[in-house]
Amino acid sequence: MRDLQHQVLLIGCGVLPDAEPSPDTIGFKAYNLWRMDRAGMPVPQAFVLGTAFCQEYFRHDRTPVSGLRELLLARVRDLERSSTLAFGSARKPLLLSVRSGAPVSMPGMLETVLDIGICDATVPGLLRLTGNPRLVWDSYRRLVQSFAEVVHQLPPNRFDAALQARIEEAAVEAASELDFQSLRLLTRDYLELFEELVGQGFPQQPLAQLEAAVAAVWASWAGDKAVEYRRLHQLSDTLGTAVTVQRMVYGNAGGTSGAGVGFTRDPASGEPALYLDFMFNAQGDDVVSGRLNIPDGDRLGTVLPAVFQEVVKAARLLEKEFRDMQEFEFTVQDSKLYVLQTRSGKRTAWAALRMAVDQVDEGLIEPAGALERLSGIDLAKIQRSRVVAASSGAALCRAVGAGGGVAIGEIALDPERARAVAAGGRAAILVRESTSTEDIAGIASALGMLTAAGSRTAHAVVVARQLNKVCVVGCDKLGVDLALRRCTLAGRAFSEGDVLSLDGETGEVFAGPVAVSVEKPEAELSRVQSWREARQAA
Repeated sequence: MRDLQHQVLLIGCGVLPDAEPSPDTIGFKAYNLWRMDRAGMPVPQAFVLGTAFCQEYFRHDRTPVSGLRELLLARVRDLERSSTLAFGSARKPLLLSVRSGAPVSMPGMLETVLDIGICDATVPGLLRLTGNPRLVWDSYRRLVQSFAEVVHQLPPNRFDAALQARIEEAAVEAASELDFQSLRLLTRDYLELFEELVGQGFPQQPLAQLEAAVAAVWASWAGDKAVEYRRLHQLSDTLGTAVTVQRMVYGNAGGTSGAGVGFTRDPASGEPALYLDFMFNAQGDDVVSGRLNIPDGDRLGTVLPAVFQEVVKAARLLEKEFRDMQEFEFTVQDSKLYVLQTRSGKRTAWAALRMAVDQVDEGLIEPAGALERLSGIDLAKIQRSRVVAASSGAALCRAVGAGGGVAIGEIALDPERARAVAAGGRAAILVRESTSTEDIAGIASALGMLTAAGSRTAHAVVVARQLNKVCVVGCDKLGVDLALRRCTLAGRAFSEGDVLSLDGETGEVFAGPVAVSVEKPEAELSRVQSWREARQAA
């Protein structure tokens, strides 16, 4: 353990590192968190276990390094001192999140566990501390399900069914409308389900929860979706992931709280405008999981205008600090903004070109840096397709366009079918109920993706957009029946093999093929050529 002490970093606790940390050792997520804290941004306190801990975990057959419990306890004490809360306390409990963070960005491919530390003994203290029983029971039920899914790798269907039963019993539309009494009953449902499915009770010792969550994040490095992502992007399997343990802030604390994801520029088009998804009274997983539609991005500025202006200011500071378009996750708790992480945002090739030109013009980067940023892109192949409305007929329906361009292809209702269609030399449209990173192999094979649930900033969409896939999400007119291998759109039935067209800009969905026009970024390409000529002449 002594040899790994240099790979432990405190953030926001008033303790400065001996030297500037390296993304290779603490992961880019934690490195960027450290830089945001250094820049004075509102970052909750945290400590980081570097990538060497994960490497040792796999080197010793998935066994955590000896002394891990003592190390975790010592670092938790640092968080307690800086937050005036106490982990496992029956009076003023500190809750923690456990987040992954590799040396390279892998959105949604590794696991996260929120609300660590809540249990039967800490519930009364959290009730007194927050005065918010709905927050307490909502957080507890979330932890129980997350623990089942992430730590014990159980499917969510039984928990989702229990949630739906409580929603129907309360005669409401969604979980966000359940009152604290319903959530308390739901938590008991979840605890009983956990014991039935796992074969043992939910752990009631906060330190045991923390140990298990840290190990589960390490284990996710070898998960199927993470392995497939590394294969697609030619990343080494030996890098490992760091783990960030951070003080919880609560987006599910009521009507002036929420969770959001922002891009400092449009990741599909490159337009220099804030691209934002936000959900009131929610935690971050609600926004990025792809299981829910995210309705409140436009409402944030109306309901909480001062907070919205803080988000806009944070976006400007992030671009100034990191000199690139950023994707950042944030939480608002009782009208107070916290920035939880940032990374260079995934983008389409079209957007990458537009951003490089704009950022040179803005003085954010030099032409040499822009050329380096574009070096891995075949600029000659960059184009954007648009539906020719006059020749294409009426759309079946409209949802949320999350990735530019037009995709025309056969319906595929699961990743295996999408891969088979692509292997046959045909284009596939992956059609799913939700937008999930578990579908990474199918997303990579398909030309486009259409989902009933999900947001523009869900992890799976972020990954798909970087792969230049056309995405339309949050389509409430879509129903998927895997048993019959068909779907319905606006009441019209379609089978696998039928052709759909997606407009990733407008969110429109068409039956059959559409007429398409193609546009190339001639002005931006001309600018890049002028930089190359200037470099050659120098």
